[in-house]
Amino acid sequence: MIRYFPSKHQKILRLSVPAAINSLLDMLQVIIDLIMVGRLSAFAVAAVGLGLQSLMLVFGVLTMLHVGTGALLSRFIGAKQIKRASLGLSTLLWFAVFLSVPASGLWYVFSEKIYIWLGTDPLVTNLGISYVQLLTLMIPFLFVKSVFISALNSAGDTKTPMKIKVISILLNIWLNYLLIFGNWGFPELGVRGAAVGTVMVNLLEVTVYVFLYMRRYTRFTPLLRYSVSLLRRALKVGIPASFERLLTFGSFMLFTAIIARYGTEALAGYQIGLRVEGLAFMPGIGFTIAAMALMGQGLGAKKPQQAKEDVLLVLKYTIGFMFFLSFFMIFVPEKIVRFFTDDTQTIEEASLYLRVVGFSQIPLAFNFVLSGALRGAGDTKRTLKINLVSLWFIRILPAFVLTFYFESIVWVYLAMICDTFVKAIWLWVVFEKGKWQQLKV
Repeated sequence: MIRYFPSKHQKILRLSVPAAINSLLDMLQVIIDLIMVGRLSAFAVAAVGLGLQSLMLVFGVLTMLHVGTGALLSRFIGAKQIKRASLGLSTLLWFAVFLSVPASGLWYVFSEKIYIWLGTDPLVTNLGISYVQLLTLMIPFLFVKSVFISALNSAGDTKTPMKIKVISILLNIWLNYLLIFGNWGFPELGVRGAAVGTVMVNLLEVTVYVFLYMRRYTRFTPLLRYSVSLLRRALKVGIPASFERLLTFGSFMLFTAIIARYGTEALAGYQIGLRVEGLAFMPGIGFTIAAMALMGQGLGAKKPQQAKEDVLLVLKYTIGFMFFLSFFMIFVPEKIVRFFTDDTQTIEEASLYLRVVGFSQIPLAFNFVLSGALRGAGDTKRTLKINLVSLWFIRILPAFVLTFYFESIVWVYLAMICDTFVKAIWLWVVFEKGKWQQLKV
């Protein structure tokens, strides 16, 4: 079907559509635990949902690998320097392995503190700690997998990650069916069973990536060498992006603490709403991956104007997709939320959240694509500034103040979408000024 589009559109769609599907499946893999434990209780939903959200701290570190790998390797690919790209991949794989060891240890110690700090119900806390600490085992696999996926995306191969994800999704559903509910003679592990299934699936995925890499089924030559200079170049771009994600994680956890003041049902509804919204903007995430790769390849080939045109075309597609999906969030959220839980109050809370954020999907498209493009250009310090200033002064602080004046949680959600609009305008102004064209990675 893609072949019927103009040639420039075909290039973008061949990158974006598999990346969008992969991102959608990635989100599905994350929320499968939430959907299936939703049949247990609202406490299980809150525990798993908060545990998945707390993993944003780990994903903050992963951002350093993802953005650093993408920005560096896409430039080499654009300049047709495959040997340098292969050395860069080898370097970042070694770094991912070494980085995952302390990250796993720190996360194991830190994970239980999150539930205590947020003051969640004791049952939610106990369930959540057992879930998240088991997920610690998947961190090394997650780090290595992230580098492989970013490298393949940078080379324009978004189909391979998509195919691998399809298999892992099916396996994850099967394992959850066996381990959460104790079917076919397996022990009934509940929330812990969801964690075990997720760990096993991540192990399978990284095994497949290593096999493809070693058997030369990718554009990269397998190497055991390590380049300090290339690592520094990747970290120069990756560290600000990681710092941004980590500070964003902190602000989101504060926002979650604000939501938790409204009760367990509100917290569970918010967690489900986040996952449903995540499904809705996965096409946007896929197009963001394409924008980052096309920006890096265009600048690597010394064609900044082409890179800008490609990003703008990606943005148009993203706006169209997210505008379409916003209708479902605004008009029929209850039908979607019922896939996650049968609890009436939780359904009402999640539906309220989705109706409010449904009106911010178009500016969210700007946020995704333009942030990805600027990161692909290596302009991660500016995106850090924009994100933090807007998050704190438009979202977090106003939301905190509003809780003292209004009993309805809708005012907190309105502060959240105001942040989305402000960031969209700011990112557009920065992108149009074009200073990213002079940056070097």
